[in-house]
Amino acid sequence: MIGARGLDRVLGQVVGLSFSAIGYRVAAASWDGRDLEVDLSGRVCAVTGATSGIGRATALALAGLGARVLLLVRDRGRGDVTADELRIATGNPAVEVVEVDVADLSSVRRAGAEIRALAPELHALVHNAGLLLDELDVTVDGLERTVATHVVGPHLLTRELVHALAADGDARVVWVSSGGMYTRSLDVRRTFEPPSPFDGVTAYARTKRAQVVLAELWAERLAERGVVVHAMHPGWVDTPGLRSSLPKFSRVTRSILRDVRQGADTAVWLAAAASASETTGGFWLDRRERPTHLLPGTREREDERRALWSACEDLTAVNDG
Repeated sequence: MIGARGLDRVLGQVVGLSFSAIGYRVAAASWDGRDLEVDLSGRVCAVTGATSGIGRATALALAGLGARVLLLVRDRGRGDVTADELRIATGNPAVEVVEVDVADLSSVRRAGAEIRALAPELHALVHNAGLLLDELDVTVDGLERTVATHVVGPHLLTRELVHALAADGDARVVWVSSGGMYTRSLDVRRTFEPPSPFDGVTAYARTKRAQVVLAELWAERLAERGVVVHAMHPGWVDTPGLRSSLPKFSRVTRSILRDVRQGADTAVWLAAAASASETTGGFWLDRRERPTHLLPGTREREDERRALWSACEDLTAVNDG
């Protein structure tokens, strides 16, 4: 008879099932229930895109474990409402709001300074903010908004917070990617140049692949400073973003979509569980490390990996003024 872990491996070969709520339930059957029986009192966790969907569910779970949680949000009004809701839901008063648009590099720098002042020691940074656009949108920095939100802004925010993350030698950075990244190889030029004609799904998939590679590169650089870096994907999750960006897909798959708590689970586990700090640079789904390539021809060359790092460094340095 095949066990839960074996069935999880089988479902992993059938992408649709492994990404669904079915895949989540199968994987969860083999988990150690003690992994998230942790007290995060005294630890500070920051989550981008925390007013709805997976980001809100992640912040809620971390606050429920006792962490001091910084909600990094574009809209302070919505952030204040969310903070109040999380305080009431968890009984944890230590939920605060930092206003930031991760697609605006000046905003990221201001937020970085504010976070350092609020939390000289930062124990977890969850890069969750995301979007999928129908039309081309260029930021004040001249970047296509998808790549600014998913890649350049989070890279800069990580850079801004490196010293706070490294302060006590036990911190995590979590990049919330997507299974859509499996459809693309890393092509740095195309990642930073909008598809023409613009295709939001293509831009999304390219930047989600870039996130996974960038997480690996940050893991290499921060390993000696006691900072663990992982990427994960949440599976197919019923979020407001999915319903608005991909309404047909949302309707067709509604019966098997994960709820936001299920989608956030691995991000919470990577940020909080002791066992998640035993390795660095992995790509995770349902608390299990997964391959980063499934389709032929999608494995990136080493020069492309290094070019991604250089591009992010150059783009953020250019705006130093």
